[in-house]
Amino acid sequence: MLDNLTRRLSGIFAGIRKKGRLSEDDVTAVMREIRVALLEADVNFQIAKNFVQTVKEKAVGEEIFGSLTPDQTILKIVRDELVALLGPDETPIRWNPAPPTVILMCGLQGSGKTTTTAKLARWFLKQGKKPMLAACDLQRPAAVKQLEILGEQVGVPVYAQLGSNPVQVAKDALARCKHLFCDVLIVDTAGRLSIDEELMKEIAEVRGAVNPDEVFLVVDATTGQEAVNVADAFHKTLGLTGAIFTKMDGDARGGAVLSVREATSVPVRFLGVGEQTEALDPFHASRMAERIIGMGDVFGIIEKAEEAFAGEDVASLESKMRSGKLDFNDFLNQMRMIRKMGPLKNVMKMIPGLSANLPEEALDMVNDKQVDRLQAIVLSMTPKERSNPDVLNGSRRKRIAKGSGTTQEEVNRLIEQLYSMRRGMKEFSKLEKKMKKIKRR
Repeated sequence: MLDNLTRRLSGIFAGIRKKGRLSEDDVTAVMREIRVALLEADVNFQIAKNFVQTVKEKAVGEEIFGSLTPDQTILKIVRDELVALLGPDETPIRWNPAPPTVILMCGLQGSGKTTTTAKLARWFLKQGKKPMLAACDLQRPAAVKQLEILGEQVGVPVYAQLGSNPVQVAKDALARCKHLFCDVLIVDTAGRLSIDEELMKEIAEVRGAVNPDEVFLVVDATTGQEAVNVADAFHKTLGLTGAIFTKMDGDARGGAVLSVREATSVPVRFLGVGEQTEALDPFHASRMAERIIGMGDVFGIIEKAEEAFAGEDVASLESKMRSGKLDFNDFLNQMRMIRKMGPLKNVMKMIPGLSANLPEEALDMVNDKQVDRLQAIVLSMTPKERSNPDVLNGSRRKRIAKGSGTTQEEVNRLIEQLYSMRRGMKEFSKLEKKMKKIKRR
């Protein structure tokens, strides 16, 4: 998910870290590299051009942020402009004052629309709502059965009526939803391999039948810049209220996330980050912007931790991470906690200092077996070594490798990861404090 862009930007910022005041030539060179990075990430050409021009105008001869270093100055400007590009930060659901709230799902075939419908139902369950699903995709033979299976997995009722038509199914589903006192109805509609008049006419009729409060477009992140054209076509016909990007956990360049809102004014509402029904995250512009520039997503980690752990555990984790004083006791506890927080690869990408410094291949190797090896390394350390990693000299590392059944290279890599996390959190805390001071001026 935009990992290549994150690494490119982190390299660009590192390149100007030792400079003094930024000259116009320096800014021009940096902006050229940023534009190339955005284009390589599949960001729309015109949007990338406008973004770079805005950042350049604000960065040339910048004096407002005199307490920041040159790379931090550019970092803050890029971060703020990314938030403006991705915003609004969070768009709340338009709840119908007279339930049920109706949500219409649309998108091209293969975008993950049916699976996302079930994911959204599970998300509503976590919000204390009582959702129901309507199977209005009668074009694809297995779509109804797929939705019924997913509904059973999630634990929500599914209204299906084979041999009927999508408009009638939608009307009957709405009536059934009211009868069961469900407060959210999510309507799954048919997709096509491409946009055509028949598709738009059918979905428009379904929309007219249920008068939805929200119309969500499900977009495959791998479609690249074509996502803008898809969003524009659906928006003109249906009046979209949000977009949900799927397959953001893969190797998609993901630049369409940066383009859709700016090009169509349709806000991104959720991100699909895996195949499991729980792999759906609400979209936050500021968090996404900070992840893109390599600052990680501390708040995202804390939220995931809150779902699985007691309040005191979460408070301790937040305090340790913000202070940058992690030791291997904390590392061991975090590894145990992280296993309960979802796919390990996705969580690792949220840690400041890791996503920008570790190659994708290294993140791909992160799995439960790898965590077992990491835990074995830590458990082979003495209490003193876990509390004070600075004492880990060559002979101690060799002993730990032998005791854990791993190699000394693995031990060295784990120790460096701990220091990388420490440095990342310290940089994040310093920059956060400076930004707060600037806001108070």
